Amino acid sequence: MSVTSSINPKAVIVAGPTAAGKSALALAIAEEFDGILINADSQQRYADLRVLTSRPSVADEARAPHRLFGDLQSHESGSAAEWALKAAAEIQTAVADKKLPILVGGTGLYFRALTEGLTEMPAVPAETRAAAKALLDEIGNAAFHARLAERDSVTGARLNPGDTQRMLRAWEVSEATGRPLSAWHELAPTPPLAASYFSILMLPPRAELYATCDARFEAMVAEGGLEEVRALLDRGIASNAGAAKALGVPDLAAYLEGEVDLSTATNLAKIATADFQAVMA
Repeated sequence: MSVTSSINPKAVIVAGPTAAGKSALALAIAEEFDGILINADSQQRYADLRVLTSRPSVADEARAPHRLFGDLQSHESGSAAEWALKAAAEIQTAVADKKLPILVGGTGLYFRALTEGLTEMPAVPAETRAAAKALLDEIGNAAFHARLAERDSVTGARLNPGDTQRMLRAWEVSEATGRPLSAWHELAPTPPLAASYFSILMLPPRAELYATCDARFEAMVAEGGLEEVRALLDRGIASNAGAAKALGVPDLAAYLEGEVDLSTATNLAKIATADFQAVMA
C-alpha cells in the first residue's frame, strides 16, 4: 500500500470520540489557515446518511473544501487501507494547491492506516465470513471471545467481548489463513505517504460526552434521520450492507419494521453509541 511522493507534506489530525466537537474545531482551523477538510470517520463516508452520521451541513461545506465525505454508497464497505490511499492522495493534492490538509474523524484504525500503515492480509472468502457470523450468533459474544482467545491469546487480550466487528475479523483471518491475526500484525507495515502530522485529540469528560450523544441522537431523529433509514429500507438494503450497520440505523430500522416502538429504538441506539464509545476508549 503506497503512494509515490516527492514531497514530505505536513497535515493536521483532529481526532476524538463521537460528539466531541471535532468538526467545529477542524472547520475553524480550515478557515483560519486556508485548509481542506479530509474525512477520517468511517460512517460519515456514506452518502445516504448525512443526518444520522452528523456529516457537515451544506452550509459548513461552503465555508471550506471537504473531501471524502459521502464518498461511499450504502452497499459498500470501505476499508481502512482503501481510505488511507485516498486520504494520502488528497493530502498530496491539498499541498500541491498550497492548502493545509486537515484530517478529522473518530476512526482510529483509519488514522493508524495512514500514519503507520497496515499489514496487508489475504482476502477472506465470503463463506468464511458467513460461518464466523453464524458461530457468533449461535454462542454469543462472551463464548466467541473465549474461543478466539484460545487460538489467538494476544488478540483476545486486546479486544473487548463487546467489540463484535474486530472479533469477527480476527476469527475470519485465522480461519482463512491458518495464522492468528496477531502474527499478521507483527509483519512490518509501510505507511502510504511519508508525511508529518500535528495531532489534536479531543476527550471531553465521559458523562458530558454521553449526555451530548444522547441529545444529538434525539435531534438527528427529529431532523431527518428516520427518513434516511426509511429510504434505505425502501431500496431493500441488505442488513449486512455497510450503511445498514451505522450507529442508529439497525435500531430505527427495527422501529420502522414494527418490531419496537420509537422510544425503545431511540434508547437502544443511545446504548449502542455508549458501548461504541467504551470500545473505542
